[in-house]
Amino acid sequence: MSKKPATGKKVNIVDLQKKCYKGEPISMVTAYDLSSARLVDAAGIDMILVGDSLGMVMLGYKTTVPVTMDEMVHHAKAVAKGAKRAFLVGDLPFMSYQADRAEAIRNAGRMLKEGLMDAVKLEGGGQDTATIRSMVAAGIPVMGHIGLTPQNISQLGGYRIQGRTAESAQRLLEDALALEEAGCFAIVLELVPAAVAQIVTDKLRIPTIGIGAGNGCAGQVLVYHDMLGLFDDFEPRFVKRYAQLGPTIKKALEQYRDDVSSRRFPAQEHTYDIPEDELEAFSKRVDD
Repeated sequence: MSKKPATGKKVNIVDLQKKCYKGEPISMVTAYDLSSARLVDAAGIDMILVGDSLGMVMLGYKTTVPVTMDEMVHHAKAVAKGAKRAFLVGDLPFMSYQADRAEAIRNAGRMLKEGLMDAVKLEGGGQDTATIRSMVAAGIPVMGHIGLTPQNISQLGGYRIQGRTAESAQRLLEDALALEEAGCFAIVLELVPAAVAQIVTDKLRIPTIGIGAGNGCAGQVLVYHDMLGLFDDFEPRFVKRYAQLGPTIKKALEQYRDDVSSRRFPAQEHTYDIPEDELEAFSKRVDD
């Protein structure tokens, strides 16, 4: 029997840290608009990520690279209006924080000020710690992201598992420790061997959120469209389909099309009446 979704006060960083210390897994799901945010929030999910994956599942890009800061803020704002309890994290898109530290802080600030997020997430390891420190010093909570970093997909040579050698696993651990030291409140580990993710998690004082990184992380995140069967361009091994809504929605649309074509819709119960005397008066006006 499933637990009743949590309700009540807004989730904050301290709440997430307490769950981590108690060994209670943290749940995180992406959302990109008002409707999805309301559903995720009502389900009692701890965190909502407005991910730059919206470029692929909402905007039709082949990768996350083309996503702009304005597009992220636009979707973040809609999510914030739909979610009242979950802790909200907004992705910083490619080239919104890499080139200039002052610009990075401004863009991160936009995500909180305009996008109404509680925190930002950025991809990268130890090379980004100076930028992260500056953001944290400016009062901006930062979540790190290492392992597979989709914004660097061309450089990585595709969607490949990261940390499969002792050397690369050591680099992941060093990056994680550097991000923690720089002030990140949590770190996403993507497409990392479960045993490596477990070791990294055990070495940190902050939560790790896994996606394709096994069950030893402090929490898990999945893409809304992947877990609900709404995006079938590809299906990563680490995704569990909790529903297959795509075929159901398609069938409903086909039924609507057929009902309209055959004039079965709208039926009498879907229409509104006018008083008979008013209709008669109107008809006379038309005829005159």
